Amino acid sequence: MTDETRLRRYEPVWRASAEFLRARKNDIHVPISFGLCQELLTHYPDADADICSLAILLHDIGWYQIDMVDILEKGFGPNMMQSDVRFLHESEGVRMSAEVLAATGWSASVIEQVGAIIDGHDTRPYPRSLNDRIVRDADKLWRFTVAGAAVASDWFKCTPQQYVLKQDQTYKLLETEAGPVIAAREQALSRKILLTDFL
Repeated sequence: MTDETRLRRYEPVWRASAEFLRARKNDIHVPISFGLCQELLTHYPDADADICSLAILLHDIGWYQIDMVDILEKGFGPNMMQSDVRFLHESEGVRMSAEVLAATGWSASVIEQVGAIIDGHDTRPYPRSLNDRIVRDADKLWRFTVAGAAVASDWFKCTPQQYVLKQDQTYKLLETEAGPVIAAREQALSRKILLTDFL
């Protein structure tokens, strides 16, 4: 299936969730992560492309239900991965993804599998399946991209240079073999484009 065919396949879900992706710059984060997910899927033919694609598309819609001040103050501070807002965005994401998927004609089995990935995608220490590993890596890999550095450096109150260089820690969190290869490519590109050797 080509990227264009896949985009058409999921178009109703994109349209149904577009409003929810306006929170926390997810209208930038999610499309980039979606593309990275498609790249990861080429390395893992045993993964379920529908489950992975729908899960990455919908994984952060729960942020829509949380006040932006709380997102920035609690979602990016100390112990941010165990903050109340992290758990809340996951539980809301499970609920909202079920509504979106049901409204766009996906089966109960798909809804359940997508929800199982969204539930704990930030806070759960271990993946539950190959599909889960792919989604979790696609979610993290965006941090290495130029857009990821540009957006997240504001969230973390640092320069793009500091953010790009800090991503060395994220390599340890990647869960697929292909993930670090993609991360290295994107980090090198970000360093070049953002002139991190000078700025």
